Amino acid sequence: MKMEDKLRYIKKHILSSEWATLYRVDYDYKFDDGNWKRLSRESYDRGNGTGILLYNTKKQTVILTKQFRMPAYVNTKKDGLSIEVCAGALDKNENPEVCIIREVEEEVGYRISSAKKVLECYTSPGAVTEKMFLFVSEYDDSMKINEGGGLEIENEEIEVLELPFSQALKMIEAFEIIDAKTILLLQYAVINKLLD
Repeated sequence: MKMEDKLRYIKKHILSSEWATLYRVDYDYKFDDGNWKRLSRESYDRGNGTGILLYNTKKQTVILTKQFRMPAYVNTKKDGLSIEVCAGALDKNENPEVCIIREVEEEVGYRISSAKKVLECYTSPGAVTEKMFLFVSEYDDSMKINEGGGLEIENEEIEVLELPFSQALKMIEAFEIIDAKTILLLQYAVINKLLD
């Protein structure tokens, strides 16, 4: 049975439209036993995003970022600092590779010419519409054009971290890196032997 045959009477209601849009979606859903039920879910739409693991095979290093994340702070009441791969939000209809190349320059100060898409994923599909387009790219010191740190007009304050790959992996085990896209890309690097 097609999903269109299992859904009917879909109604979206905007609950908030500040930074992104929070919807309540009411709909009828047909279960496998043939019964229809009226359901209601909240869905947070902030657009799609990109992320990239920058790695250097000669130095056996990766570039990560550290920045304050209010939702992480609210959840844990700790410092709210998150260690992550370079990432950014896509503008409407923007090509993900174009976006991530721009974000690399703005956030970490390196100019790369291309990136290889390796994964697409939802990190919280039960509540957030965002699909992440994840990339990898090699870097070297000659590509560094500035100190990075993000854009002041976007109120970004990003610390750039160049870490040994082995240390980044240990940081996952120590629960110092708990960002899903970062863990996925570091594990991708292990599985595909991008670094030793």
